[in-house]
Amino acid sequence: MYIKSLTLNNFRNYENEKITFSSGINMLVGNNAQGKTNCAEAIFYLCTGYSPRAGRDKQVIKNGCEKAEIVGVAESLYGEVEVKIIFTSKKKEVFLNGVPLDKIGELMGNINSVFFNPQDLKLIQQSPEDRRRFLDLAISQMDKSYFYALQRYRRILEQRNALLKHPDREVIFETLSLWDKELATVALKIINKRQEFMQKLAPHAIDAHAFISGGEKLELSLETPYYLGGGVEELIASYAEKTEKDLVLGYTTVGPHRDDIKIKVNGEDVRVYGSQGQQRTCALSLKLGELETFKNAFNEYPVLILDDALSELDKNRRNRLIDRLSGIQTIITTTEFISEFTPSNNLKILTVNSGKIE
Repeated sequence: MYIKSLTLNNFRNYENEKITFSSGINMLVGNNAQGKTNCAEAIFYLCTGYSPRAGRDKQVIKNGCEKAEIVGVAESLYGEVEVKIIFTSKKKEVFLNGVPLDKIGELMGNINSVFFNPQDLKLIQQSPEDRRRFLDLAISQMDKSYFYALQRYRRILEQRNALLKHPDREVIFETLSLWDKELATVALKIINKRQEFMQKLAPHAIDAHAFISGGEKLELSLETPYYLGGGVEELIASYAEKTEKDLVLGYTTVGPHRDDIKIKVNGEDVRVYGSQGQQRTCALSLKLGELETFKNAFNEYPVLILDDALSELDKNRRNRLIDRLSGIQTIITTTEFISEFTPSNNLKILTVNSGKIE
């Protein structure tokens, strides 16, 4: 799979640009704040309907304009696909091959991508929420039903949490069991999908980590301490066991919204004991593992987006990463030309300057 072209109209600092890409390495070179990351963001939007950045959709509209538009054309084993997204101050409209989509989930899986930038250190360093987001974005691109299960789970969870705050305990206990059953049924689907994905991802991430690090041993596992198997009934029992605690706190303390990924290097928790270099390599290895998992699922690689990521790696790790990019369309943003790439990499260099690309 590869992106053939990208058109940006009034998107961030772009007024009207059309960019054509190589199916190999595409290097967007320019100083900071020129629009390199904006281009990478637009590609990710085409794949998921969401930005990898924090903030609202309407913030992508160029100052002084009423709307923004991005259009991408991609080629896969299954043919050509066009995605168009129109942003206004009130809404976001998504079109697939000219047909408007009622649900953003219908966009998932048409153009797949893996996005990595220095901020993905959060994947290792910070809260479990960042690691869950990694799982959710990856699995949703592979399986629309997972995306919809997540949406349903969040709605039910919101209702259960609202009930826990009700002033009348009698009202709470009259209906809590019904919400617990609803929640457990959807939760089990999410847990099973996450476990299945981690089983597929882990061997590839471990292999990538050993290669890039020069032999360090990575260990990965999904943490669901509230669930040890057994199905919906056990999940319902977990909710019931924590009911009193939930009532005191006013929110649900167990379930997939509390899952985490356990990450060790050479037997040590990398979140606690790992150096920044080890943490960065772990984050990158998870993304490379995601690439291979996509490849196995769809018989082709997704687009890899490396947003200012290579400059953060030392020379040896960078060279090892480059060795693994053969056959993968890669969009790289960088402030300076990366000499390790050569024309043999099917290399295309694009210079970015104040929202203009040459």
